[in-house]
Amino acid sequence: MESRATRIGLTVFTVLVLLFLYVPIALIGVYAFNESNVQSWPLTGLTTKWFSPALHDPAMQSALWLSLKAAAIATAIAITLGSLAAFGVHRFRFFGREMVSFILVLPIALPGIITGMALNSYFTYWGINFALTTIVIGHATFCVVVVYNNVLARLRRTSPSLIEASMDLGADGWQTFRFVTWPVLSTALVAGGLLAFALSFDEVIVTTFTAGAQTTLPIFILDNLRQGQELPVVNVVAFVIILLTIVPVWVSQRLTTTGESPAVSRAAAVTAQTE
Repeated sequence: MESRATRIGLTVFTVLVLLFLYVPIALIGVYAFNESNVQSWPLTGLTTKWFSPALHDPAMQSALWLSLKAAAIATAIAITLGSLAAFGVHRFRFFGREMVSFILVLPIALPGIITGMALNSYFTYWGINFALTTIVIGHATFCVVVVYNNVLARLRRTSPSLIEASMDLGADGWQTFRFVTWPVLSTALVAGGLLAFALSFDEVIVTTFTAGAQTTLPIFILDNLRQGQELPVVNVVAFVIILLTIVPVWVSQRLTTTGESPAVSRAAAVTAQTE
């Protein structure tokens, strides 16, 4: 049994880690309401005057739209490929299965700059111009991993007896998927898709167009950071990104931790009703 000193030490350590991670993020939110365009402490006052110029900036709106569009397409691709890969690895036994799983997971472990450099070299070698397509390809390399891990984990925790019972009762493949497999996997797919969208939305891999006419939101922030007078606008945009990213991550976490049992129960109930 853990001693009182151990519990206190772990609590203090956890609090320090959380402060280390989230205090800088909280400061960005505070500076978004800073009355001065100079970041200093304490604040001279609070205001919302920077939100209007930031949110009505045509360059910011274009970057936001491009980021949302790239994230949505990359997420759709990730859900399709990630779920298919998870089904294949889980259902079939073949030589090199573990290697396939390792290769699928590897992109999420590599630093983003490495993946970006590799894709940049590949696209340049084949003469492919940077555009929305290349952005989607770059983001899909790690979004697939997120969906794959979520779906595979759910499949491994699901009893195969549900599918076997459905097949024994005469259900075809589509009926088994609709009434048994989908209720079990739906929350895992939604959670993986939301997390993939959040990761893609704020990623910087292969994000600029060759003509430089359009950029994604992270590139917009980096460009404006070079201009000292634009710091308030950057803080507002960063604050908005944080809010937009927190929501899908929180929903994904809730679905991952609480969505399995009801789904399994519904699938089991449907199977029992067909007996």
